[in-house]
Amino acid sequence: MATFGNLSDRLAETFKNLRTKGKLSAADVDGTVREIRRALLDADVALEVVKDFTGKVRERALGDEVSKALNPAQQVVQIVNDELITILGGQQRRLEFAKKPPTIIMLAGLQGAGKTTLAGKLAKWLAKDGHTPLLVAADLQRPNAVTQLEVVAKQAGVAVYAPEPGNGVGDPVKVARDGVKYALQKVHDVVIVDTAGRLGVDAELMKQAANIRKAIDPDEVLFVIDAMIGQDAVATAKAFQDGVDFTGVVLTKLDGDARGGAALSVASLTGRPIMFASTGEGLDDFEPFHPDRMAGRILDLGDILTLIEQAQGAFDEDEARKVAEKFATDTFTLDDFLGQMQQLRNMGSIKKMMSMLPGAGAMKAQLENFDEREIVRTEAIIQSMTKLERTTPKLLNGSRRLRIAKGSGSSVTEVNQLVQRFEQAAKMMKTVAKGGMPNIPGMGPIPGAGYGGKPKVQQKKKGSKSGNPAKRAAENAAIAAGVKPAGETTKTDAVGSGFGLGSGAQPGKGKAGGPTEEEMAALQKMLGR
Repeated sequence: MATFGNLSDRLAETFKNLRTKGKLSAADVDGTVREIRRALLDADVALEVVKDFTGKVRERALGDEVSKALNPAQQVVQIVNDELITILGGQQRRLEFAKKPPTIIMLAGLQGAGKTTLAGKLAKWLAKDGHTPLLVAADLQRPNAVTQLEVVAKQAGVAVYAPEPGNGVGDPVKVARDGVKYALQKVHDVVIVDTAGRLGVDAELMKQAANIRKAIDPDEVLFVIDAMIGQDAVATAKAFQDGVDFTGVVLTKLDGDARGGAALSVASLTGRPIMFASTGEGLDDFEPFHPDRMAGRILDLGDILTLIEQAQGAFDEDEARKVAEKFATDTFTLDDFLGQMQQLRNMGSIKKMMSMLPGAGAMKAQLENFDEREIVRTEAIIQSMTKLERTTPKLLNGSRRLRIAKGSGSSVTEVNQLVQRFEQAAKMMKTVAKGGMPNIPGMGPIPGAGYGGKPKVQQKKKGSKSGNPAKRAAENAAIAAGVKPAGETTKTDAVGSGFGLGSGAQPGKGKAGGPTEEEMAALQKMLGR
């Protein structure tokens, strides 16, 4: 997450130095806490929060849980993670819906914080969950705020109530009240009221927001705050809490490159939980806020749960099952490859997904250089192929590849590389589908891993095992000539009876693989017959 990138780097460097020590002294702990304090202050975290945070970390780090730990450095990281979760709000707080619809959600905050766009994001997120939200345009002060909300509502595919043109015309309190009545008539179960903001905190703003809250009695009042505004975030949050009060916080612009640490202070100083986070400009760049997951991202521990949730939302289970069957039966085509890439693109930014993996901080340079348009170019190449070429890539000779390159605006080399990548991916996934482990290019097979297909049985080398050199030479010569050495038993001799007698010959007949009359007589004598 870009906003906390500098803080993550500083903390990672601190813990890197800590991991080189087998046992931590009081001086080591003090030095670590000092570096954490500097990192938090540089990230614009409020001084009051920093003092409380580092005090708790130091107290726990000097206690028995670290001194008796097998890995003290790892235990300190765990302590910092726990305390970060605490200042971020502890547990996730969900929206509380009204027992009798509609649920009324009021948005408040400064101008430029992203309230109007956030209204559309929240409405779209609720609509995916089966709700029928209504957006109410009660921001009648900012130029074209009503028009913007109508555009956002259309993009999100939700209804909007905008009886006034805005631009200073109309009564926002009346619009908000009438919007709730309209929702009741049209059977909308959620009402999201977008209110006006100001460039700074003033008495008029607070009075108007307080009047709207009194008129509609909302179930949730969400304070929308820009994660990039620095220390002023805390003062603004406290002013809104005193003037209007709010039930939860929404952080916007978390994809920015500002220090953003002040956002970490809001939940701790106001006692109100952070409920949602906006991570980009698109309407889908919106997610519920999980304190434990955010702490993991800040400490570069990854956020696998959010990544899994995004994958589940973007991938079709039935389609995934069909693709798995195609891998197993070797019928995976370039059409299927294209479909998988398009589903991957539906998950959002590849960079964001990669940043959720543990240790992604070490790949920061590679992630920055990653070109998201590569998937679009790959799609163009595949879509320039005929249906037959997609299902049978072996048909792609030189002239066909030249035609595809011209049609997709790429080079023949890029087409060749795509076909090669497709063949390697299909081969690897076929191995996985059969229960094996792929032979990763450049790495070779993984030791100890099972592979798909029937295991190869190594044939034993034929030859004499005699310790006598003269006898061994004679037996090897007999084997080379195709003669069975005396005393050697063939495979057919061992099939059948538990005595090693062949089952393919009748006793006493002397056929190949069966006992002779002399052998049968000796056996009867041994049995006492």
